[in-house]
Amino acid sequence: MKIGILTGGGDVPGLNPCIKAAVDRAVDEGHEVIGIRRGWAGLLYLNPDDPETYDACFMKLDKNKVRTIDRTGGTFLHTSRTNPAKVKPKDAPAFLRDPERPESADKSTLDFTPHVLRNLEFLGIDRLIPIGGDDTLSFGERLHSEGFPVVAIPKTMDNDVYGTDYCIGFGTAVTRSVQFIHQLRTSTGSHERIAVIELFGRNSGETSLISSYLASVDRAIISEVPFDVEKLAKLVMQDKRANPSNYAMVTISEGAHFLGGQVVEYGEADAYGHRKLGGIGQLTGEALKKLTGEDIIYQQVSYLMRSGAPDALDLMVGVNYANLAVSLITSGVSGRMVALRDGTYTHIPMSTVTSGIKRVDVSELYDVNEYRPKVRHVLGKPMFLY
Repeated sequence: MKIGILTGGGDVPGLNPCIKAAVDRAVDEGHEVIGIRRGWAGLLYLNPDDPETYDACFMKLDKNKVRTIDRTGGTFLHTSRTNPAKVKPKDAPAFLRDPERPESADKSTLDFTPHVLRNLEFLGIDRLIPIGGDDTLSFGERLHSEGFPVVAIPKTMDNDVYGTDYCIGFGTAVTRSVQFIHQLRTSTGSHERIAVIELFGRNSGETSLISSYLASVDRAIISEVPFDVEKLAKLVMQDKRANPSNYAMVTISEGAHFLGGQVVEYGEADAYGHRKLGGIGQLTGEALKKLTGEDIIYQQVSYLMRSGAPDALDLMVGVNYANLAVSLITSGVSGRMVALRDGTYTHIPMSTVTSGIKRVDVSELYDVNEYRPKVRHVLGKPMFLY
């Protein structure tokens, strides 16, 4: 059997160990592995009639190729946010463009799924393992619906893939955030200021909630609950005065927004319709300075949350997800996503990914009046409380 593997969307720690574990297991069982480069872009831009596109789009993987990759973060296969089912005419590969239909044609996007299926056949790939978030895996579900065997692995530092309690990358993101929050106490306390720490997480507030919970931050603003900045100003001033070191700290999700306001977005939408988020922390800091008269430290942790080598949890989950995915493939199972549910490794239908939205359980975990985590009952909850 020939197994393809790719990584799509944002990079996270744990991808390389996952790739290595999948390759090692597959090779030990007598299978070949092809690494698709740059996520779905590798299957979109591969031109079977042009060998010059080969090296940029795929590579054969063996134990020697992946021997040391688990020691580093990111993905050595590279990644992209390409969606072959929705390609803007200007982004279409030149060899796929129809000279009789210019870029100004009536279609805003083009569907190259048939081309991707032809390339999978050209490469001789029998089964595919896409590793990604809900966007990347939604196209994996499309391939499954077209009859191609797929077993998916969930990854995203936002931990918002529906159907699984845990996604590769989340543990390290929280670990990094807690470390940076504590380190930032040095400057915040020394200058007796208010620190506003903006965290990645898109429209899920779990990174802000869990990081603030573990780092004992004074207030945490999450994406799911619009906030009143005047009320926040009063709360953080109470925190500052109550602190013997005369400082206060606030975490805020990049997808958070003021009461009656909008999420801060910028730039062109990607292939899945998402624009970049970020800047709400700076706006909040400026508002707090105006309302309180206090000096503010504003810090975006952003990419540092998902940079570097994985922590032990992401290493463990990445390796185990890979082993489970290969086990399913060699057993003839497809159309599934590996998952953790109630602390147990399992697998669920791929269609689950697009059947719901995963967000913070506000009623159980968040105090909407105090803008902080409210965790009173952990019995029976998953490890990360989701």
